[in-house]
Amino acid sequence: VALAMDLGLAKEKLAEDPQAAARMVDEAHGEVKTALQELRDLARGIHPAVLTDRGLDAALSAVAARCTVPVSVEVDLPARPVPAIEGIAYFTVSELLQNVSKHSGARQAWVDVWRTGDRLLLQVRDDGHGGADTAAGRGLAGLTERLDAVDGILAVDSPAGGPTTITAELPWRA
Repeated sequence: VALAMDLGLAKEKLAEDPQAAARMVDEAHGEVKTALQELRDLARGIHPAVLTDRGLDAALSAVAARCTVPVSVEVDLPARPVPAIEGIAYFTVSELLQNVSKHSGARQAWVDVWRTGDRLLLQVRDDGHGGADTAAGRGLAGLTERLDAVDGILAVDSPAGGPTTITAELPWRA
């Protein structure tokens, strides 16, 4: 739906500002490629093949490689959590990195994943302009609701001017 709306806006812009319309079409083209890859991953099962086969570190590195800004990934886990928690962690970081690409204006981002006690922690940071807010749109609010459903927490620290740090906490289940 968002892609169709973006293309509709580009079509409207075409007559008055062809360069802006071309940029919008380029962005939509990138989003189509990403959506197709995600659909392929989903077609192989609930978890992308790399997540199932090689774990969170490899899967998050693959997601980071598709981000429009350079991303450093550090995963420090003593073992793998259950597939359901691992999948939620993967999709959480994926969505947060999409937000970095689309909204942050960042030059660099970092993903850190670690275990503390009986909790799995995920942190996505960027050096962008800040202003991320769970109340401002559906993305972070929806992510908060999905994490709540499994006794998870999403904490957003994103002052105007940046940087942004978003931390997700999930129950550890091995």
